Amino acid sequence: MTTVDKAASLPGQRTGGRPTDRTQRFADGGVLNVFSHGFLALWAAMIVLPLAWVVLGSFKTDAQINGSAWSWPASFGFDAFGRAWEKGIGGFFLNTLIVLAGSLTLTMLLGSMAAYVLARYEFRGNKVIYYLFVAGSMFPVYLALVPLFFMVRNLGEISPLLGLNSYLGLILVYVAYSLPFTVFFMYSFFRTLPTAVHEAAMLDGCSHTRAFFQIMVPMAKPGLISVGIFNVLGQWNQYILPVTLMQPTTAGEADHSMLAQGLVNLALQSGYKSDAPALFAGMTIAMLPVLVVYLSFQRQVQSGLTSATLK
Repeated sequence: MTTVDKAASLPGQRTGGRPTDRTQRFADGGVLNVFSHGFLALWAAMIVLPLAWVVLGSFKTDAQINGSAWSWPASFGFDAFGRAWEKGIGGFFLNTLIVLAGSLTLTMLLGSMAAYVLARYEFRGNKVIYYLFVAGSMFPVYLALVPLFFMVRNLGEISPLLGLNSYLGLILVYVAYSLPFTVFFMYSFFRTLPTAVHEAAMLDGCSHTRAFFQIMVPMAKPGLISVGIFNVLGQWNQYILPVTLMQPTTAGEADHSMLAQGLVNLALQSGYKSDAPALFAGMTIAMLPVLVVYLSFQRQVQSGLTSATLK
């Protein structure tokens, strides 16, 4: 058999070495597209189905939930949301908003300023400071809970505003644990921005502070939104830090627990008299803000994550 005959007899090829349609489709990535789309569909189902189950559970009764977890609600009423709000979810929601507003503002301001200086200015110790921030992002929060508790308690002896069960004390802790990732993310983003506009502004007599806030920050808006969304998700869902630092220390002191603590307390306080619809309603209330924020800024998040690669 000649070489040409052997080539013609190979599977997936025609006479003359021309590929068949099946081989061509595989070469064009058709099989890989089917696999990737199937994986994405499975991943979407794993995320959407639990969310739908929680939301539907908030419109059911205890009998319906115990009878069939996936049954459709008999009626769509908001009684469970009212009971959840009356049991303290409203106060926990407000506490979380107060802490998140302060911690997110300080994290984005300090993190972007530190990342900008480290990315744009050369000075002795630049890399050392940057790598310290990177090392901080790899430090597990669980290792520092005990010393962190005593540190915040000692700060409370200096000023009650900084101690245990205080908004400001938890805000500063959130900022400290969110800064490493924020600096790491924004450092890479600031290095991708063009320097021509910044240099032109400096030649025109613009100060460093004005150049940062009026030129660099608007150019870094996609990156700021992306890392801001990650910080919102991480701080909104935080549990271990609030449960350690946000406990009333004296009798009659106001309870400043966060939303994650409130959901756990709501489940524990029910005891033998369960109110599963109210618990599901509280979980829905906790999920809705982060879902709205992420869906509202979805395009900006994608742009911020890909812009550093495209530039």
